[in-house]
Formats: sequence, structure tokens, C-alpha cells
Amino acid sequence: MDSSDFFGISSIAYVLAMVLYISYLAFKNNTIGILATTFTIAGFASHTIAFIIRWKEFYDLGKMGILRAVPLTNLYESLVFFVWCIILGYLIIEWKYKTRTFGAFITPISAMALAFIDISGMSKEIHPLVPALQSNWLLAHVTLSFIAYAGFSVSFATAIMYLALSIDDKKSPYYILWTVMLGLFSIVLLAMGIDYLTFKIAGLSQKVFLKNYLFKATFRNESFLISITSYALSVCIILFIWNYGIYLKKLISSFKITQNQLDELTYKSIAVGFPVFTLGGLIFGAVWADQAWGRYWSWDPKETWSLITWFVYAFYIHARLLRGWRGAKIAIVSIVGFVSTIFTYLGVNLLLSGLHSYGSM
Repeated sequence: MDSSDFFGISSIAYVLAMVLYISYLAFKNNTIGILATTFTIAGFASHTIAFIIRWKEFYDLGKMGILRAVPLTNLYESLVFFVWCIILGYLIIEWKYKTRTFGAFITPISAMALAFIDISGMSKEIHPLVPALQSNWLLAHVTLSFIAYAGFSVSFATAIMYLALSIDDKKSPYYILWTVMLGLFSIVLLAMGIDYLTFKIAGLSQKVFLKNYLFKATFRNESFLISITSYALSVCIILFIWNYGIYLKKLISSFKITQNQLDELTYKSIAVGFPVFTLGGLIFGAVWADQAWGRYWSWDPKETWSLITWFVYAFYIHARLLRGWRGAKIAIVSIVGFVSTIFTYLGVNLLLSGLHSYGSM
């Protein structure tokens, strides 16, 4: 078995775990919860083995130093490492807080990343490093960046949970925001799954994928009837979550999770992710850029959006520690930060060009 086989096993385990965690939240059956944790741990173990094997495969191919052989050189490898960091963070949270409720909100982020890998058909081949990547700074810069991204992902999930638990006025802007965000997240995940089942594409460039396949089975379908039906169903999903979101509060409360716990966990996730992102994403990235391109900063789209993301989370830290912000309004900042993070990570790679174009599919 090679790394792809183990990655496949972990993907199946994570998707099953996501379904089980959501079922556990809905039915509060302890056996389902134990199965969810078991699948998560099994998937994480397979994922770890896969990453080690791919590292060795890369090392054998390039015959470079072990640090330069870290498999984080393209979008596929970075996504699987991103998922690995998220699952590791979740398992730590489950162990520390002794609750599986968070799994229903955190594992879907991993499932969306894995679904994106499958439907996009991005190349999983191992290719020699381009000159700009042949540096020992690769391990420090990329690894720390994705550890920070994982922390931001956890803060997004806990911020959504906080808003769901603390706001029960359906006309409140905070209630509308979290229900719309949860609805959009569910819709995108569902649409990507339909794309995969419809096309089962593989090996396409990012431009071909974006133009011809992304949401082509639903929102961008050539049939006007299917397209308009997709939009109508999306509105129905959002309205359904908005109307019945109050029951999610009751579910979360039934597991004895408090607002203070969620607020604290959101803060701790960002408190870990922000300095790691500052050091690895910006400082180490600037040093690497100087070695690779002869300048520390070039206002490349990835650099610009990384700076925007940094400012959002810097504002979060400032508002909480110096201004004393707590509750819903600081949770909103966490959600905005994660949206910026996702665009920095995927949106720039797929929609914009620049010096980071090697991070494409």
C-alpha cells in the first residue's frame, strides 16, 4: 500500500465520523459517540501513516535533505496536512473537555476539504520541487501556517456554536448571521458532493475545473430548471436552519456546554494560531521570499491577503484583551477572520495569479 491508499482510508473514516458526530448530537446516543471517536482516531492514524510514507516517497524521488522533502509543495499536499492539523486539534479538544459535541461542527470542515480534493480532481502526483521551494524554510513557513489555519478553523466552529447557544431572537443580526453561515457551509458541502457523484473528474487544471465543473451539477447547470431549483432549495435550507436553529441551542445546552467554555475555546484557538501565523506565515515567509525572489515583500496576492487575515485576528486579540470585548460581537470577528483565511488559502490560489501560483492544483 502506498500513501494514496492510506489517505483514502482516512478520508472514508473522517466522512463516517462526521455523520456519526452529527447523529450523536441529534440522538445523544453514547454508542454512536464512541463509534465517531473510534473512526476519527482510526482515520487520524491512517492519515499520519500516509503523510510519513509520502514524505519518504518525496525524499526518495528528490534525493534532497529530509527537511526539503516535506510533502507540502502543492495544493493537494497542503490540504491533507490542513485536515491532519484540524483533526489533531479536535482530538485534543475532545480529550480535554470530555465532550464529543464539538465534532459535529469541526469535522465537517475536514469533510469539505476532502470533498474539494475529490471533486476537483487535483493532481496527487509527486513532482520535483521548483527552485523557489528548494529551501529549508519550506518546513517552517508552510507547517506553521497550516497549524495556524487549523486553530482558526476550530475558532470558527466554536464561534458558530457560541452564537447558536447565546442568541435565540430570530430577528437578531447575530442569529441571522450564524444561521446563514451554517446554511451556506452546508449548501457548499452538498453541492460539491453532487459534483463529485455526477462527474467523478480527475487530473484537471484549476482553470478547467473552475470553469467547467465547480457547481456545474447544480447552480451552474446548463438546464435552467435545475439551476433555479438549486437556488430555490438553497434558500429553503437557509430558511429551515433559521426557523429551527433554536433547537440547536437546546441540543448544545443538553450536553452541558456553556457560553463561557465556547468563548474561552474560541479565544484559546486564536491565541495559539495568531502568534504561530505571525511567525510562520508572515515573518518566515518574508525571509523565504527574500532568499527566493530577492525581496521580503512584493504585494503578491497571497501576501496581501495574508496581511489582511493577520489584521483581522490582530483586531480580535486587541478587542478582547484591551477593549474587553466578549460574547457575540467578538465571535463575529472570529467568523470574519476564518472567511478571510479560507480566501487566503484557496481563493487566492484558484482565482488570482502571483508568485504563489505553484500552490495550485
